[in-house]
Amino acid sequence: MKLGFEESQLPYTSGSQSARAWTEAWVGAWAYCPHCGNAKMSQFPNNSPVADFLCIICKEEFELKSQRGKFGPKVSDGAYKTKCERLAASNNPNLLLMNYDRTSLAIVNLFIVPKHFFVPEIIQERKPLAATARRAGWIGSNILLSKVPESGKIHIVRNGVIRPKELVLGEWQKTLFLRSKSLEARGWLLDVLKCVESLGKREFTLEEAYAFDRHLGDLYPGNQNVRPKIRQQLQYLRDRGFIEFVSRGSYRLKT
Repeated sequence: MKLGFEESQLPYTSGSQSARAWTEAWVGAWAYCPHCGNAKMSQFPNNSPVADFLCIICKEEFELKSQRGKFGPKVSDGAYKTKCERLAASNNPNLLLMNYDRTSLAIVNLFIVPKHFFVPEIIQERKPLAATARRAGWIGSNILLSKVPESGKIHIVRNGVIRPKELVLGEWQKTLFLRSKSLEARGWLLDVLKCVESLGKREFTLEEAYAFDRHLGDLYPGNQNVRPKIRQQLQYLRDRGFIEFVSRGSYRLKT
């Protein structure tokens, strides 16, 4: 895998158009499918409604977002209604996020948010465009990266270093069980995982996890047994290898 862009990939005078040409050409030339390991991905025609790339072997779809600086807590995305409608669809695209350096014309970070980490809570509705805008009334969306657990951000390149392909494929496979879960069940697992990650330490106690009971109760007002639900999710996350039990009432996040 080569991290640099080719100088020949500069067909536009606009910086944003050139960047799009660089990044899309790079993905088509060097990116592999994290689901099946296929060495190449095919590009959809321009202006496809949601996805940008397709693996012709396993049919996984990918939406590419790229920018010079690191991504912040949220990423602008397409139409809110379309995004919500596709949450539970089999062809909902995975999100491919790329940071590049304009001076060296090279990739700095490249990571994937698998589609099974997408739940309604991470899709934010934006304000409608003003009446004076060309697409007046159009409602876009934001993807709230801040609400995605760290295990849902699978790096192919981190800080200019290419990670081993087998590690990337292994991290992807580890999360696939989420696809068999309903949106609500998936939401509970991811919200509990995000809560314990927010403690900022690897080892934590059950009481510390219980401290999020009000927050989780607000997210799921129909559930009147939040603490038993927290225990259930911690056990499931242990069974799936995301956390481990240290001793009675004590847990450790796996890295």
